[in-house]
Amino acid sequence: MEYLKAFLCGGILCAIGQILIDKTRLTPARILSGYVVAGVILQAVGVYGHIADWGGAGATVPLTGFGANLAKGVERAVGETGWLGVFTGGFTAAAAGIAAAVLFGLLAALLFRPGEKR
Repeated sequence: MEYLKAFLCGGILCAIGQILIDKTRLTPARILSGYVVAGVILQAVGVYGHIADWGGAGATVPLTGFGANLAKGVERAVGETGWLGVFTGGFTAAAAGIAAAVLFGLLAALLFRPGEKR
């Protein structure tokens, strides 16, 4: 049942993105940025935790989960270090995910020799 919930949650997020691409003039980059901001806002108002509890990886893996992770990191850092945490909390919370993305991107580039499409 956990897999089904993750699939549904991730699928709903993808369907919303596809509808935004099809029905608006928003670029994919703006939609992706909007997902990060939506995750931050939903985490700030206390809603995203409930979504993540229900949807599991379907909610935590997409960009909305990244935004929620940033917001949680800022909240934690502000509680520990005060206003300086506004600037450092997001970096600390997202460091592992960003480092993994860079590492796996580098490995993929080394293994598959990317180049321009012709």
